Amino acid sequence: MNNPAIPYIPESAPFSVEQRAWLNGFFAGMHSQPAVQPGAQPPQGSASAPQGNPLLILFGSQTGTAEGLAKKLSKDASLRGFAPAVHPLNDHAPARFSSAPAVVLISSTWGDGDPPDNATGFWNWLKDDSAPRLDGMQYAVLGLGDRNYSQFCGASKKMDERMAALGARQIIARGECDVDYEASAAAWMESLWSKLGEKPSTNGSRVVTEAKPREPQVPADAQPPPSPAFNRQNPFPARLQKNILLSGPGSAKEVRHFEFDLSGSGMAYEAGDALGVYPENNPELVQAVASHLQAHPHQPVAVDGWVLPLAKALGQCLDLGKPNQALLAEMARRFPQAPFAPLLAPGQESALAQWLHGRDVLDVLKSAPGTLPVDEFLPLLRKLSPRLYSISSSPKAHPGEVHLTVAVVRYTAHERSRMGVASSFLADRAGENVRLFIQTSHGFRPPSRPDAPMIMVGPGTGIAPFRAFLEERQAAGAPGRNWLFFGDQKRSTDYLYADLLEDWKKSGFLTRLDLAFSRDQAAKIYVQDRMRENAAGLWAWLEEGAFFYVCGDASRMARDVDAALHEVIMTAGGKSREDAGLYVEKLKSEKRYQRDVY
Repeated sequence: MNNPAIPYIPESAPFSVEQRAWLNGFFAGMHSQPAVQPGAQPPQGSASAPQGNPLLILFGSQTGTAEGLAKKLSKDASLRGFAPAVHPLNDHAPARFSSAPAVVLISSTWGDGDPPDNATGFWNWLKDDSAPRLDGMQYAVLGLGDRNYSQFCGASKKMDERMAALGARQIIARGECDVDYEASAAAWMESLWSKLGEKPSTNGSRVVTEAKPREPQVPADAQPPPSPAFNRQNPFPARLQKNILLSGPGSAKEVRHFEFDLSGSGMAYEAGDALGVYPENNPELVQAVASHLQAHPHQPVAVDGWVLPLAKALGQCLDLGKPNQALLAEMARRFPQAPFAPLLAPGQESALAQWLHGRDVLDVLKSAPGTLPVDEFLPLLRKLSPRLYSISSSPKAHPGEVHLTVAVVRYTAHERSRMGVASSFLADRAGENVRLFIQTSHGFRPPSRPDAPMIMVGPGTGIAPFRAFLEERQAAGAPGRNWLFFGDQKRSTDYLYADLLEDWKKSGFLTRLDLAFSRDQAAKIYVQDRMRENAAGLWAWLEEGAFFYVCGDASRMARDVDAALHEVIMTAGGKSREDAGLYVEKLKSEKRYQRDVY
């Protein structure tokens, strides 16, 4: 509920979400400031200090989403009279986490329920037996995840449980957001404010200040919210200028280079940022689902308050990929004889995952002896979420453009041809109005010092951000040395951007280039093997202040590279395993070890 002492715009009012949020923030800010008498002086030593109860907000973010939510929460907190402070979770010590009276943790989850890179130090500290008691702390946890993964919001769940075990008191139940996170995150934050707005009584119970709600009055000189810039909620319709096949004939992969025109968008990005792409489902799949539902593609349907043709709803708004639990549960209830129905029972998780592997929504529909009415089927589907890709261009080298390097997913499973939703959309159907937005990265950037050495490990499409990094340094005339580890299957078919890399190597701009093509010899060779072979050189660069970067697969490649980095430090640096771990943690704390993994 809202603080009754502050006027607010109810959800039933005829305003958009953005307008309602702006007006509520305006009223909260206006009523959170105490009246100041003419000539009154602020208390000594508090002229520039923030007023209100302190609120520490810590985030763990790999792509920037959790960080964005943390900053939004901080802005809202300031408007509501709090004194917020925002830090990455790894900065818990300088943020004085242990002594904070109220803390909000916002974290995504990576790998097998692991925290993101800028939260691993915090989690290792928190779970250790030496972690301090937190009996005087109140806390709240918001998790970001993807329900398609078994460890959904696993990192935030672990943090929540550990905080409680150390004696901290939960302000509000842990929030869990799926990939379509905006609405659920906003609802959780609103509930958080209602709890934080309650004043604790002396006996430990809570009392709420009673006041009659007042009708909001908008001041005559108040300005309406500005027209929203192009962002995740308002993507820019860009034109695809180039679609170039990078992989050669005979390659086991299909990798493409895409270039988009950003003219007139006003969007700006930096090397290290990601590009969000709103994909569209394959029209053949859309037609097949509509046919199975015995519905006409132009039949009007309602989705999120909009009325639009069924084909457009299925094509642009709803996820027809991996079936979610809501759809499976309802189909199993209606059709218990469906093959997946008994697999929803407790203890059958492994068998269900095996049955679902390679199957999509159409497979679930076809496996049941009957179907659902369209108006009951559509609400069971997840929203079609944007895909994030590492940007492979520097705005200094390509003003008004943004480039991507994408592996197109195509395969056959269960006697049907399948394809990646976004990658096949870009490869086969993208044209004049590809909906894009910039996802800012605050933890993956080229070295802040132009003269600092830079080591990059990016096999396959992991080369993408390093093409951008190198273009950026070249355009800026940065004198720092550059070392790239690149690998793939075969040099003849999978050497991405070969001409560009070889030219950079010949000119000396790319100081070192180590290649690992795993299928070009009997024994497979990977980038981590090249790292071990060059341990002495790697150690020397690190000791000279080099920044170390990794981009690519999180589950295997990034783990193997991390293990190889520890080995390099032990062998070439003469460190023990424990000291090597401390050395790596120091690299991370100095922002000299950065990863863009997925």
